[in-house]
Order: sequence, then C-alpha cells, then structure tokens
Amino acid sequence: MGTTHNKHTVKFRLLDSYLAVIKNSVGSRMFRNLYASVAGVTTDVSRDGQLSCAFFVSSVLTMLALAKSSHATVTSTIRDLRESGWQEVPINGAEPLPGSVLVWEKIDFGDNNLHGHIGFYIGNGTAISNDETTGVPAAHPWLSPKRKIEFIFWHPKLSDEKTKEEERDVALFTRPLRSSVSD
Repeated sequence: MGTTHNKHTVKFRLLDSYLAVIKNSVGSRMFRNLYASVAGVTTDVSRDGQLSCAFFVSSVLTMLALAKSSHATVTSTIRDLRESGWQEVPINGAEPLPGSVLVWEKIDFGDNNLHGHIGFYIGNGTAISNDETTGVPAAHPWLSPKRKIEFIFWHPKLSDEKTKEEERDVALFTRPLRSSVSD
C-alpha cells in the first residue's frame, strides 16, 4: 500500500520574519557590548549599550541578508544600507512603512561628541531602537521632541510579498521602488 505525501510549497516570508525579529529583540541584551582594539586596548566601543543602536540595526539586517555586515557606527551602517540596495525615501509627514530604517539627527550626550541614532519603524507610530539609558532595544514613538528624523530607508526586497494595494501604497511612499537590486 503506497503512502500519499502532500507536497507543500514553502516560501520564506522576509518582511514577516524581519518584523518579528525586530519586535522580539525588545529587551534583549545581546547587542549591548561590541569590543574592538583601540590603541591596543580591548574596549567596549558600545559603552555597555549606550552606543549600541548601529550594532543592533546592522546585526538584524545582516542576519536577514539585508546588509553586508554589523557596524559600530551609524555612519558606517548608512553606507552599508546604501551599498545593499536600501533607498532613501522622502520625509513628507506620512508615517513610514513598517520595516523602514529610521535615522535620527545627531545630538551631544555631554561628552562633546555628536552621536547619531538609528532604529526601525514597526507601524502604528512605533519605532524600536536601542535605548541609550537601558542599553537594550526598546519600543518608543517614532517621532521624538529630542531628535528629528534625518533619513528614512526602505529596501525593495521588503515589497516583494505585498499585495497590489500595499504595492500601490509603497509606490506612493518611496522613490523608484524597483531599482537595479537583484535577488
């Protein structure tokens, strides 16, 4: 007697997985420390989570093949975003699409150095980024009285599984949606 096997097509859902990883990162201590050799001395360049936002964002993006590598700075993360096919979208007062990468303006923490900030937009007015006081990713309003949004980035790969209606909304939100990025 033969056995009948049901064959199912399994398709990886990038946007759903990506948003789940971001949301599940809240409170995680795994991005708190990043060590480098500075003048021959092993140093926690993220200052026990105070400066971990770029490490958090770039690590999540790298895990899902949306960036090339993890980074210690917002500047190098932005460079990687652009090299990895992320497109800057206009800041026009509308809420970003869930999954957008947000870059807030630089501020001084009192150490006479300007520090940028980067995180993710997850929808409903909420962003997730590393909290410099707790040293872990936290959910918070995407608009802040302390920092203005400087850049918003979107990756075309995140649009691939959207419905036609969502695709239209993406087209209205982004600059050329389909660029020369190949899978």
